[in-house]
Amino acid sequence: MPRRHTHSVQVGQVHIGGSAPIVVQSMTNTDTEDAVRTAAQVADLARAGSELVRITVNTMAAAEAVPDIYNRLQKMGVDVPLVGDFHFNGHKLLSAVPECAQSLAKYRINPGNVGRGNKRDEQFAQMIEIAIENDKPVRIGANWGSLDQDLLARMLDENAALPHPKPLDFINREAVITSALESAQRAEEIGLGKDKIIISCKMSRVQDLIQVYETLASRSEYCLHLGLTEAGMGSKGIVASTAALAVLLQRGIGDTIRISLTPEPNGDRTKEVIVGQEILQTMGLRSFTPMVTACPGCGRTSSTYFQELADRIQTYLRDSMPDWKSKYPGVEDMSVAVMGCVVNGPGESKHASIGISLPGTGERPIAPVYIDGEKAVTLKGEHIAEEFQSIVQQYVESHYTP
Repeated sequence: MPRRHTHSVQVGQVHIGGSAPIVVQSMTNTDTEDAVRTAAQVADLARAGSELVRITVNTMAAAEAVPDIYNRLQKMGVDVPLVGDFHFNGHKLLSAVPECAQSLAKYRINPGNVGRGNKRDEQFAQMIEIAIENDKPVRIGANWGSLDQDLLARMLDENAALPHPKPLDFINREAVITSALESAQRAEEIGLGKDKIIISCKMSRVQDLIQVYETLASRSEYCLHLGLTEAGMGSKGIVASTAALAVLLQRGIGDTIRISLTPEPNGDRTKEVIVGQEILQTMGLRSFTPMVTACPGCGRTSSTYFQELADRIQTYLRDSMPDWKSKYPGVEDMSVAVMGCVVNGPGESKHASIGISLPGTGERPIAPVYIDGEKAVTLKGEHIAEEFQSIVQQYVESHYTP
């Protein structure tokens, strides 16, 4: 699938757009004023694979905490770029706390709430000038939940004057697009280069998001950040985000992605990173961690053993990746199959780098293991899980050692 040409933007050590891989981004949900907790969550997200992490900067205390967060991350050996998310008062915070402006790798500006009337242009310009002074890129992030009301009113009036007015949904989409593109053009007029601009137009409905980004891709060459805003909780949020982003990514649209999942109460924030990685990996766009193929189960697999083993192996692989990534280059391309019966078990296991076919109901209590398409060993007894995990570890060490 050909990628649409976009200008390349560098955010810290991360390259975005052009021929660079699509980047996975996430966002903290800690109070940024609490530098200890925020730095810890940023580190967790980075270890999970987030290549950019956005943090809320909404108060003077939060802005003052940003350099502390940055320094704590450096001491932990975590060099993930920090993105500052500004709404309403970003011009004041960046001006008052220059150390915050310097510590952040990128600023996110929402043109819908940077100010109203003449103040909007002045305050927007102030933030862009600070970005230029500090050589920082900017994401101009329009959102239909916080749309520029002056712009929307203007476009609604213009539409009402037409002989055949367009539907309201169309005008809403056009307003979000116009907000982002006009703001990007204004940033260029102030002096920010195209290679410092990323734009996004967040929508909360799948079809709206697809239509908006297809239009953006046809009207500009800016780097595009994709994400379904307010995607929701659990399977709904995952399915909606995947449905929207998969269509766009398949068409070569998008340079960074974020999965805006509502976490379960006390849930793990890193889930949004994992979902983003899995969307890219299952589409064949990037590799992050060895993928596990497992059958859904049927009447032939009345035992839950293969489910437990698949879950155990998948968790083991993901937990091992932070260490494996540097020690075993290429291991993220490894595939593992954990199958539950003889129907598809041997075949799927042969297609994987390493696979195991567990016995289904009524089958002999043995589990053949296949390595690179060839039957290597047959496991049986009470320690199949431990033995298979050991075989996986041995495979990694023998096949991916530099």
